[in-house]
Amino acid sequence: QVQLVQSGGGSVQVGGSLRVSCAASGRTWSIEGMAWFRQAPGKEREFVVAVRSGGSVIDFLDSVKGRFTVSRDSAKNTVYLEMNTLKPDDTAVYYCAASDMGWGKSANYNYWGQGTQVTVSS
Repeated sequence: QVQLVQSGGGSVQVGGSLRVSCAASGRTWSIEGMAWFRQAPGKEREFVVAVRSGGSVIDFLDSVKGRFTVSRDSAKNTVYLEMNTLKPDDTAVYYCAASDMGWGKSANYNYWGQGTQVTVSS
């Protein structure tokens, strides 16, 4: 089993920045890929970015390219989603996810964080 614990997020005005963290524990060596998803009120969950276990970013939602970046601290088994130049449309609950069965946008993510609210106000 893998456990994912999220932290960070919060509220910011348009153009601001926020960071969401995702700390993995348990069978972390089994993780092949991780990803961030988001779900806005009344909308379906949306893929944001996927990262291979080695840290390389392999998929990015077009609307966040150039504004969002992903980094990792291997020693802490933590992945960070850095969000810059935030827009009201970025308002959502952000979830990190991990898969021990593959990587990429279409992977089967079988472990999920608890979700973190990100609110961007104009």
